[in-house]
Amino acid sequence: MSHYTANLRDIEFCLFDLLGREKLLGTSLYSDLDRDTAMGMLEEIKRITENDLAASFVDGDRIGTVFDKATGEVKLPESFKKSYKAFVDQGWWSLDAPVELGGTKIPPSLRWAIAEMVLGANPAIHIYASGYAFAQVAYTLGTEDQKKMAGHMVNRHWGATMQLTEPDAGSDVGAGRTKAVQQADGTWHITGTKRFITSGDADIYENIMHFTLARREGGGPGTKGLSLFLIPKFMFDLETGDLGKRNGVYVTNVEHKMGLNVSATCEMNLGEKEPAVGYLLGDVHEGIAQMFKVIEFARMMVGTKAISTLSAGYMQALSYAKSRVQGGDMKVMNDKASPRVTIIHHPDVRRSLMVQKSYAEGMRALVLFTAAQQDEVELARAAGDEDRLKKAEALNDLLLPVVKGFGSERAWTLLGTESLQTFGGSGFTQDWPLEQYVRDAKIDTLYEGTTAIQGLDFFFRKVVKDGGKALGALGKEIAAFAEAGGANAAEKQALLKALGDLNGIIGVLVGHAMASQEDSKEIYKVGLNTSRALMAVGDVIISWLLLRQADIAAEKLPTATGKDKDFYTGKIAAAHFFVHNVLPHITADRKIVEATDNTIMDLPESAF
Repeated sequence: MSHYTANLRDIEFCLFDLLGREKLLGTSLYSDLDRDTAMGMLEEIKRITENDLAASFVDGDRIGTVFDKATGEVKLPESFKKSYKAFVDQGWWSLDAPVELGGTKIPPSLRWAIAEMVLGANPAIHIYASGYAFAQVAYTLGTEDQKKMAGHMVNRHWGATMQLTEPDAGSDVGAGRTKAVQQADGTWHITGTKRFITSGDADIYENIMHFTLARREGGGPGTKGLSLFLIPKFMFDLETGDLGKRNGVYVTNVEHKMGLNVSATCEMNLGEKEPAVGYLLGDVHEGIAQMFKVIEFARMMVGTKAISTLSAGYMQALSYAKSRVQGGDMKVMNDKASPRVTIIHHPDVRRSLMVQKSYAEGMRALVLFTAAQQDEVELARAAGDEDRLKKAEALNDLLLPVVKGFGSERAWTLLGTESLQTFGGSGFTQDWPLEQYVRDAKIDTLYEGTTAIQGLDFFFRKVVKDGGKALGALGKEIAAFAEAGGANAAEKQALLKALGDLNGIIGVLVGHAMASQEDSKEIYKVGLNTSRALMAVGDVIISWLLLRQADIAAEKLPTATGKDKDFYTGKIAAAHFFVHNVLPHITADRKIVEATDNTIMDLPESAF
């Protein structure tokens, strides 16, 4: 039996009932799609993820990777390679490839709904398949020759990596010391060491294109001196893609990790054995701006992976709670002869399940709402509507650190404290997939920028730098919804209260940021609370999305029957539970933020 059960019913509800994606299909960029076609794609990916892809999930963890130090090559388990081949052979790679190179054009919202199921069943498959998305970057930003390279990446199914991190420069990208020296033929020789490189090598590709940040000769300090280079594992014929000699980029170590063991996390050496020949992307020195195209995709992927794992954990916990018989009903707990019941009858188990349900469904809505903004970006760009494009891009930018930072933090925490906990001691064993979910999910809070970094990015780049315009516009939309009343009116008033407290939190932090211009230590008060603010923003947004779902459910419930009736009843219950059990914490968070001082920053190190 598969470890993974996709929640396609909720995905369908989010896409079409909540977000109205059906109105996009058959029009403009998506003229070849209708709802039936989209649902056919979703139903088919559900089938393959629950079977072919999920089949190697455990093997990938238990066997992991095999690294040959002599050759610098990484081998993957045969069962995993079979799953990966099924994904590629069935053409799912085409969803990320440029249309000009044989890709399939679908709305980002549908693309990320599909990605959720892949990431929930076997996340490493989606990670190893990133070469197609990287090809999109090379094709969009590259020279004519680099567009040909992108074509080989797609047609020959090459892998790709994002090489930023260095041993002495983790999140401080601007401290990177990898060097690039231009050669007479226009190529560059790259020397340095990169660390924590995902998919640095694998025996599922004939070639890998490494997207590598390096400091060009004569480039200044910090991030402005960095450029982005395409460095292939093997040199190749530009016209045919046929492989030539080995290039000077080698894996020197594979990390032994807590989880996600089949995903090779590598240390890479460039230029030690022979020159590492690279090509300057686009023939321009805009490394950070170019790399952010990759980073934004990666952050969306990480957030989607996190919530898909929480959904998988919840589905496992729910099934277990409905079948595990333990103890008597609490109403008659003093009657030792009372019949034993399944644990879903116990109050705390129900509380736990509803926490999982509300967050899993709320964060799915968050991911797909964010993806819907990406739909809007594509459509606005195609229409040449600059004002519409600017607004859509700003909202998408605002939401990305929420999807990644909030989504990963909440998912990791809940998988351990609620999903695994539902199983009791059994959850701590390898008899059930929860322990692997927990181990695999922790990385989501760390890579592509830790939760703390996402909080700083959200506040300083997406709020302060933006002048609060995107956040303000979203807040007005939430407030208008809450003030409209109607169904779930009491819960909407609670949402309005939480929104006010959130605005209070943001206001206090903005005040500290402004005060830091006169007293630099005031900025510490911001840093002490940006993660807290990010969590509050996420909770308010998904409360709004859950209540929007509850309104739709309330409208449909009177005529619903069978499973639909249960589904809509659950939607309303999840929204009410979340509003009454989670949102009150934001009031307390506001008081904490308002009372923050620098006492902790004034402590000597020796006091810790």
